[in-house]
Amino acid sequence: MTLIKSISGIRGTIGGNAGENLTPIDIIELTSAFAAFIQGSCGDKKITIVVGRDARVSGEMVSRLVCGTLQGMGADVIDTGLSTTPTTEMAVLHHHADGGVIVTASHNPGQWNALKLLNDKGEFLSSEDGRKLQEIATAHEFQYADAKNLGTYTLYENSIQDHIDAILRLPLVNRDAIAKADFSVIIDTINSTGAIALPPLLKQLGVKRVTLLNDEPNGLFAHNPEPIPENLYGISEAMNKERYDIGFVVDPDVDRLAFIKPNGEMFGEEYTLVSVADYVLQHTPGNTVSNLSSTRALRDVSRQYGVEYNASAVGEVNVVEKMKATNAVIGGEGNGGVIYPELHYGRDALVGIALILSYMATSGKSCVELRSLYPDYKISKNKIELRGEMDTAKILDSIAEKYANHEVNRTDGVKIDFEDSWVHVRGSNTEPILRVYAEALSESTADNIARKILQDVREIIQ
Repeated sequence: MTLIKSISGIRGTIGGNAGENLTPIDIIELTSAFAAFIQGSCGDKKITIVVGRDARVSGEMVSRLVCGTLQGMGADVIDTGLSTTPTTEMAVLHHHADGGVIVTASHNPGQWNALKLLNDKGEFLSSEDGRKLQEIATAHEFQYADAKNLGTYTLYENSIQDHIDAILRLPLVNRDAIAKADFSVIIDTINSTGAIALPPLLKQLGVKRVTLLNDEPNGLFAHNPEPIPENLYGISEAMNKERYDIGFVVDPDVDRLAFIKPNGEMFGEEYTLVSVADYVLQHTPGNTVSNLSSTRALRDVSRQYGVEYNASAVGEVNVVEKMKATNAVIGGEGNGGVIYPELHYGRDALVGIALILSYMATSGKSCVELRSLYPDYKISKNKIELRGEMDTAKILDSIAEKYANHEVNRTDGVKIDFEDSWVHVRGSNTEPILRVYAEALSESTADNIARKILQDVREIIQ
C-alpha cells in the first residue's frame, strides 16, 4: 500500500497504517494544514473553501472528513458534492472562494484516493506554496476554532450547470452548427462523475443521439480508469457494431479526454490537445504550451500558424505557469488534458468536447479527416516501478551523462532530443515509478529508443 505526499497534495491507497497509506489521520492533518495555509494569506477574514469529489467508493468518507475538518478550522465550506475537477476549479471562481479541495485520485484505480488543493484562482498550488503547506503539516502549525467560531457548511448542487453555462457562452462553441450536424456520439464515463456532467453538456450543445457506457456514478470502475488504448476495448467494440461520428472517454474526475474514431480505433490521447489547438488557433492567434513528455505535433501545428510553442515541466501547475508567462491561448498535456484560458486555467474534458464538436461541425470534417491533418508521430509510454533502494537522482544524472553529446534538457528529469525523435525520463508526480516516454516517426523506432533507455536504467540500478 502507498502514501505519496507532494507539493500538489496527498495521494494514497485507502486503509492501513497512518503515514503509510491514506488514512483519516493523514486526511485530517493535511486538510488542517491547508486551512491554516489559506488563512495565513487572508488575514483576519473568515475563509471559504469549495470541496468537490469524484464518485470513487471512498469519496464520500474522505469528503466528509475534509468538510468537517475545514469547519473545525473555522472555514466556511461550500460542498459541490459529486463533481468534476474542472467544475470544482470553476466553482472556486464562481463563489469567490479562498481555495478548494478536490477529493479524487484522478486516473488511479479504485483503491486510491487523494486531495488536490487549489488556490483562490481555482488553480493548483505553486511549488513554493506547496512546500509552505508541507512545512505547516509536518510541524502541525495549525489551531482549531472554538465552538463560537466554527465554519458553516453549504451543499451547492448547481456547479456542473454553472460550468456548462460558462462553456456555452464561449465564442468558439457553436451550438447551432453542432445541432445541425446531427452527430451520433458514444461516451464512456467510467462509472464516475462524467456520467453526471457529460450527458447534460451534450444535450445542451444540441447532440440528440448519445449512447452511454459505464454511466452509473458508483465508483465501481468497469475497467482500469486511465483513458489509454489498452483500457478502452469496451467502447471500441461498441463503435465497431454501430455507427457513431465520434467517441469520448474521460477519467474519473473528467480532466482528461480521449477521442475514439468511428471504426473504434484511438484518435490518440496525444492528439486531443493538438486537434483542439488547431481549431482555437484558426480563430485566436497566440502561443501554445504543452509539457516535455507531449508530442511534437503541437509544435508543428503552432509553426503552421506562425505562433510560438513552448514546453514546460510535466504537471498542470507547470503548464499553467508557462502558459501565463508566454500568453498562450491554448495549452495542456499529452495525456488528453486541454487547458483553455478563455474559460479557466485547468485541464477540462468538458470544454475539450465542446470545442472539438464545434470544429467538426463548422469545418464539415469527420473525426478521421481531422486526425489525418497532423503528423503521425508514434509515442511509446513505459514505466519502471521504483523500490526503496533506488536513487532516482543518480539514475537521471547517469542517463544525462551517457547522452551528453545530444541535446539534453534537465528541466524535468532528463529529456534527450534526437533529430527525428526524443525520449523523456522522469519520476512520476503521482506514483512511485520512473516514466520513460519516447516519440518517433514509427512505432518500432519509438519502442526501440524506449527499450534502450530502459536497459540503461536497469544497468544503472544493478
